[in-house]
Amino acid sequence: MQSIKQVLLNFNPTEDKYVSREFQSFGVHLAEVLDDYKHKSLYIKMAKTEHRAILEKALSFVSDSKAQKKGALFMWKVKQLKTQLKDK
Repeated sequence: MQSIKQVLLNFNPTEDKYVSREFQSFGVHLAEVLDDYKHKSLYIKMAKTEHRAILEKALSFVSDSKAQKKGALFMWKVKQLKTQLKDK
C-alpha cells in the first residue's frame, strides 16, 4: 500500500485529473494489472469498500496465473476469500 505522500508525488494533474484519493489510485492499479479498463469504476468502488488484504491476495493469485479473463478470476477469488473470512 502506498502512502499519501507517494500518491501525491506520482500524481500528474494533466493525466490523472479524476484520481485524487488513494483508493482511486489502487482501483486504477487493479484495472491496469487485470487489463480490464472497461470495469475501472468497479475496481475503484471495490478498493473503497472491500478490505485491502482480500483485494491484494486476490490480485497476487490472479497475477501469478495465465488466465485469459483475469477480471473474472479476480472476482471469483475475492468472493472465495470473503466466504472464507465469514466462516471463521
